[in-house]
Amino acid sequence: MKLFAVFVLVILFLQALAVVEASTMINNASNNLANRDGASDVLDIHKKHHPQKIYCSQACNRRCKESSRKNMCHRACRTCCKRCHCVPPGTYGNKQACPCYASLRTHGNRPKCP
Repeated sequence: MKLFAVFVLVILFLQALAVVEASTMINNASNNLANRDGASDVLDIHKKHHPQKIYCSQACNRRCKESSRKNMCHRACRTCCKRCHCVPPGTYGNKQACPCYASLRTHGNRPKCP
């Protein structure tokens, strides 16, 4: 019985030690992030997860203004814009400016975005 009690006490001690060490590591990591460039790192991380807001209807109007099938162009462009938060400049081409826009495909593996 004494051996079991000692075993339980050792387990509890090791668990408490692990919790304290994990807490220390978390605090050190947060301090390192805060000490690097301060708030700029936090803002950079935040911007990566939240793309810049663009007005898809205006961007697609500009993109589709010379299209012969305006309704189809606008529908496809708005879908691509909502997914990628980007529309290439000009009325044709320039898809290298927006890789996500260029990579979207239809079920027939044709380019989805005009």
